[in-house]
Amino acid sequence: MNTAFILENELVKLVPLKKEHTKELWPIAQQVDLYQYGSNDVSTIDKLENYIETALTEAKQEKSIPFTIYNRTTNICVGSTRFGNIDQKNKVLHIGWTWISPATRGTGFNHQMKFLMLSYAFEKMGFEKVEFRIDERNIRSRKAVEKLGASLEGILRKNVITKSDFRRSSCCYGILREEWAGIKQTKFKDFI
Repeated sequence: MNTAFILENELVKLVPLKKEHTKELWPIAQQVDLYQYGSNDVSTIDKLENYIETALTEAKQEKSIPFTIYNRTTNICVGSTRFGNIDQKNKVLHIGWTWISPATRGTGFNHQMKFLMLSYAFEKMGFEKVEFRIDERNIRSRKAVEKLGASLEGILRKNVITKSDFRRSSCCYGILREEWAGIKQTKFKDFI
C-alpha cells in the first residue's frame, strides 16, 4: 500500500505526516482540545510528539495514512488528518483524527479536504466504504460530516474514554462506494 502520496487542489494540500512537522503543528495543537471529544491529547509538546509517533507507527503497519494539512494558497500548516483503521480485506477505512486551526474552521476548507480524501479512497484506493466516528456531543463535527453526505448508521454507546475519564458515545457515519457518484455530484459539485 502506497502511503507516500500528496493530495491537493487549489486550496488544500495534504502531505505525508513526518516527525519534522511537529514544529509546524505545535502552534495549532495549542489551540485545539482533541481530548475533549477523543482519546488523543496533544496539549503538550511531548504528547504531540507521541501522537505523531503513534500515527507513523500505524502507517508502517499499514493501518493508517496520516497527513499534515497545508493551506495551499498561503503554504501555512493548518492541522492534521488521516485515513485510519484501514481494513484491506473488507475495503473499509475511516477518515478522522482531523484537527485544524480555529481560523480555518467554517471557511469550507474542511469540505474541500474531505472531497480530496473521499475521492482518493473510492477512486484510487478502490475502497467500498468510508466511515467516520464522532463524539455524539460534537455537534459541529457531526454537522460537517452530514454535509459530506454521510449517513448516520448508529451509535456505539460509551466506547471511548476522553478527558476527565468521561466515556463518550460515538456516532458512526458512513458513505458506500455506490453512493459516492451521487454524493460527488450533489455535495461536491463545485469541486468537479
